[in-house]
Amino acid sequence: MTSETSAAVAAAQAGDEAEFGRLAQRYRPELQAHCYRMLGSVDESQDLVQETYLRAWRYRTSYQGRSTFRAWLYRIATNVCLDALSRHAPARQQAIGEAAAPAVAVPWLRPYPDRALEMLKSGELEPDAAAVSRETLELAFIAALQYLPARQRAALVLRDVLDWSAKDTASALETTVASANSALQRARATLKTQLPRQRGEWARTTELSATDRDLLHRYMDALERADTQAVAALLAADARVSHQGGAGGNLSPEPVWYQGRDTIMAAWAPILEVADAPDMRLLATSANRQPAVASYIRTGDDPLFQAFALTVLRIEDGYVQEVTTFGTDCFAAFDLPMTSP
Repeated sequence: MTSETSAAVAAAQAGDEAEFGRLAQRYRPELQAHCYRMLGSVDESQDLVQETYLRAWRYRTSYQGRSTFRAWLYRIATNVCLDALSRHAPARQQAIGEAAAPAVAVPWLRPYPDRALEMLKSGELEPDAAAVSRETLELAFIAALQYLPARQRAALVLRDVLDWSAKDTASALETTVASANSALQRARATLKTQLPRQRGEWARTTELSATDRDLLHRYMDALERADTQAVAALLAADARVSHQGGAGGNLSPEPVWYQGRDTIMAAWAPILEVADAPDMRLLATSANRQPAVASYIRTGDDPLFQAFALTVLRIEDGYVQEVTTFGTDCFAAFDLPMTSP
């Protein structure tokens, strides 16, 4: 801890609210990502970070400098999340069951806007790379976490995402090292059954490659032109498409998913090829460190394109491997307009 930071912490502990706010706010984006992993909800993650700051301010004199100020905030945020999970975990567990399923099968899960993480680049402090790594923010990983019991989830996030030691994890969870390690092992075993493939095989990168960005724009162009052959050429043979139900009013009331290029194109062809198909306009964005597309459609004499859905893509080996679609209730979090000229 630098002397400037030490002085700032001392001032905050003494009751300097402005100094406390300056110290705490620099960590807001990565703390929100942490709460999002734990809860799977963008809106809840924002509320829980605010609760974290309220608790931290209330108990500011308890910070003794034995860990970094950042680690102290993470410990508080983790316990805020555990408290929130204890309030609604049983109902949520009943809602998703135990079987592995696409991200859309988790009713409360919504995509996370990457613009929130971009705030880290302009802050005074570079985030720990583990806190914002691409693989631990991907939709499939976040969805898989929701199947874990709360304390197992916390143990896995602290150990495998933030790279905390067993001792620090046990301290944050107010348990023994043996108990924390046991929770971690059980969580890892469950996670392997939920992820589309083993986490260790996922590329550790925080940026989309130029190849991925090119593929995204070719995919958007093919859809806007309703070119079914071009769309099919971009899909992996075993690609999966899923739509979240009951979101934004544009999708089916229940989540649906289907797999295989031929099956997907058979479902999409009638929509893309009919003579009176609505015009489509697509806008590139990014979510969960993955390429994403906001879609707008225009029908009849409507002068404007109306918001239709937000789609997150998983690209692997030069093909679109997964297409996950959410309703328009996601648009506000991404600062996306509801109409387009």
